[in-house]
Amino acid sequence: MDQEKKKKPIGFNIIKNDPTDGHGGFGIGALSLDNVSPVFVDVEGGEAFVDIGAMHARSTVERGIKFLPNKEDVPNGKPYWLVWVTIDRKQEGPYYAGVTACEMTVDREIRRGYKSLPEHVNKMDKSMKRHIMVEHMDDRSKAILQNYLESHDSGMWERASDDLKKQLVVN
Repeated sequence: MDQEKKKKPIGFNIIKNDPTDGHGGFGIGALSLDNVSPVFVDVEGGEAFVDIGAMHARSTVERGIKFLPNKEDVPNGKPYWLVWVTIDRKQEGPYYAGVTACEMTVDREIRRGYKSLPEHVNKMDKSMKRHIMVEHMDDRSKAILQNYLESHDSGMWERASDDLKKQLVVN
């Protein structure tokens, strides 16, 4: 018995699966997180921005905040919308295929916030399945989001569904 013999290390290979492997379609039958982006709408600040950290609840907005399930527990929370934007491609080019919005508030002073984790997960899933769910947003936030999507890529906005454009109409 040779005790000097070292154990063979076990190596793990991380392989990214390509849903289009083996056929020419674009992600046919597969949902991928690669084409989902979390866009924050800062209602009071009047701006929208992408923060990939939100994919794992680690965005700059969420960091250092303990989230509570009741909105009433955070009466002075600053309002945000977390909008899950899924981009897909059609023959004419890429477009905003799924857009869903979740409410969130943050009170930095007391380090507390409100969000419904089940809602955030469900809305991300709906976005990935190409649903449009933004009509429940307030008018100011709709305008901020529409402006952001248009200015980010006017072609993707033009190719987006009429449903998205209709739901973002400010009354």
